[in-house]
Parts: sequence; C-alpha cells; structure tokens
Amino acid sequence: MERRTFLGWFSVGLVASSLPVALAACAQPGKKLGALALATNNVNDTPRSDGFITAGTITQLKKEGQIFNEKSAVGALLVVRTNSNNISAVNPTCTHKGCIVKWKATEQKFICPCHDAVFATDGKAIEKPAKTPLGTYETKIEGDLVLVKAKGQRN
Repeated sequence: MERRTFLGWFSVGLVASSLPVALAACAQPGKKLGALALATNNVNDTPRSDGFITAGTITQLKKEGQIFNEKSAVGALLVVRTNSNNISAVNPTCTHKGCIVKWKATEQKFICPCHDAVFATDGKAIEKPAKTPLGTYETKIEGDLVLVKAKGQRN
C-alpha cells in the first residue's frame, strides 16, 4: 500500500471514530442524539409545586466539593458545603464584571478569578472591587437530593 493511500484511509478512520465524541461535546446535557444521551448529574430543572428544583445530590456534593450549573431553571447556580456542614447556594456570576467565581473550600470564600473580588458563603461582598453581593438561593435537603429555589419566590 502506498503511503498516500494509507494516510488517506487512516484520516478517514480517525474522523469517523471521533464523531461520537464531537457530537457529545456539542450536545446539551440531557438531550438525546440517537442512541447517545448525556448524563445530567441528577438535575431536574422543572420546578416542583413548592418552587424548588433538584440541583444535584449530597453524594455528588461530597465527591466533587460543589455542584455547578450555569443554566439551571433558577439561573446560574453554585452549591457548596461549608465547614459548618451547611449548604450554601449562590449565583456565581461576579457582580463586578460578570466572571464566574470559584469556591475556595480551604478559605471558605468565593473568589473571582478576574479581579480577585471575594465573597462570603452567604454571598456578601467582603473584598473589593465588587460591592454588590452575589445572588443567593434557598436550599433544602430531601434524602440525598439537594434542592434550591430563588429567594422570595412564592409557592
């Protein structure tokens, strides 16, 4: 077999074998692509009658240290477990320039990677440049499920 023929067939095989990965990367979680479906980390974005949605599970929170969903039914969402064994849920969009804050478990703070704004576990801005607190969500646990609801939302 000539080198050019071999490289041609090799390229076709490479593209064909990576097609399922490319489709999965472009798909939205929970949407089916033929026989291929992506996991949604136990998220149920449909609000229940009491206004809560399922953000994830306690098992997931313990394993990953946080639950992050950029496009949940209540908005961007970051759920973390604090040292006092409470659960805190915030909108992780920094109120200074709109970057996504990161949870620093060792410091028990949310820190913006763009301009180093610091927020407390209750979302309050504690170090500038941000002056406005992060949005927060009401949380509750039912069994292994972590539930959240926008504060002030009526049942």
